Amino acid sequence: MPLSERQLAAFADKHAVQIPYDTSPRHLAGPGDARHVTHGLAAAGWNAVSDPLSAEIILASPDLRHRLQFDPQSRTSAWWRLRAEPVGTEPGWYAEFGELVPAEVLAAFTDALTAPPPQQPDPWQRVTSAGWHHEPEGARSPDSMCHIELRPLSEFHDRSSWHIETREPGHGEFSGPRIWHAYLDEHTPAHLVSAFLTALTDRSPLQRGMFERTGHYSAVQKPSPLRPQQVVDAHATRIKHLRAQARSARRQQTKPATIPAHASTAQPARSPLT
Repeated sequence: MPLSERQLAAFADKHAVQIPYDTSPRHLAGPGDARHVTHGLAAAGWNAVSDPLSAEIILASPDLRHRLQFDPQSRTSAWWRLRAEPVGTEPGWYAEFGELVPAEVLAAFTDALTAPPPQQPDPWQRVTSAGWHHEPEGARSPDSMCHIELRPLSEFHDRSSWHIETREPGHGEFSGPRIWHAYLDEHTPAHLVSAFLTALTDRSPLQRGMFERTGHYSAVQKPSPLRPQQVVDAHATRIKHLRAQARSARRQQTKPATIPAHASTAQPARSPLT
């Protein structure tokens, strides 16, 4: 079913009464509203294929190649799972995200999935320009609590895979308990990796309600200059853009092939016997 006005109104009702607080850094901002992800995919034409009375949500892309599962009752630390089936020469891939991954960061990943892919970017470029420390095995946030690692080839994998973890401060060489993680396998398209890392390392704060859960007590919060209605309007604008983008893509797919002008006016050659 398409995203309804009632569902958008429910989002607006919640956020219109919340006083937004600028919350940073992003890797500690907490999960936020999962509808940043699910509304975006629904606007792009994805359909719910799960039991409507279940806590689990499963969305499938229009071509049925991609499938997103959100399971807040998962027995593992992965609440979000996204799978792509192989098509032709394109391999399948898998990505998963923990409970406390900010929804806006995950939405950047899923928005990029529904858009035409740009030129293959360098995922490290935005990370280092955001002030994260580049290390031989990856990059670390300025507070050293979030680590991005591109794990090398192994006997089990012919390409590198991405591992992102946010952890409590540790002691010496020992890392603290894990807050959240993300895993992007070796076949995850580069533009999706870049979209996730760009959103994660963006220095601009995320908005959270006054008493909304954050990922860690050290997250910095201060009253936002944004009014509650501006938060609602930003969501509505994004949804409108994704809908228009999806309509444009459908028109391109159904547009008939253009017949060359000379083909429609050409006359059959005269027989030399007439």
